[in-house]
Amino acid sequence: MKSLTRRSILVAVVAATLVATIGGLLTELGPWYQSLRVPAWKPPDWAFGPIWSTIFALTTWAGLIGWRDAPDRGYRAWLIAFVSVNAAANILWSVLFFRLYRPDWAFIEVWLLWTSILALLAHLGRASRLAAALLLPYLAWVSTAAYLNYTIIQLNGPFLGR
Repeated sequence: MKSLTRRSILVAVVAATLVATIGGLLTELGPWYQSLRVPAWKPPDWAFGPIWSTIFALTTWAGLIGWRDAPDRGYRAWLIAFVSVNAAANILWSVLFFRLYRPDWAFIEVWLLWTSILALLAHLGRASRLAAALLLPYLAWVSTAAYLNYTIIQLNGPFLGR
């Protein structure tokens, strides 16, 4: 079995931390967000940080396993592409929902995020079942978030921006 270099671990951790930080900075829980009607089953706001931290840790671990177990350079190139699309989709959702105040647009975009997770899961599954399995909580959480997003639209729409 191949081993990971310190450099590859550092790059993965820095990249994941950067995406998480940008997403966190874009998440504004101000008056607009506080005024939204939400379903009773919505997790409390304090839970989102630990949930996302866990997901980012698992995703980073999965990516490192996929990198380590990559069958060739082409696989690694595609892994970087899938991770990049996923990171961009993750950040874009926060922009649409929390900065543009458009849960309706965010709901459309969440399917790009969900699909990017599924593509990443399938790609990682070619190298490692464990790597793919580590993404299942991410897929489940974004599925839940998509339903929450939909419910917020139903309870509060239409959204015309600010």
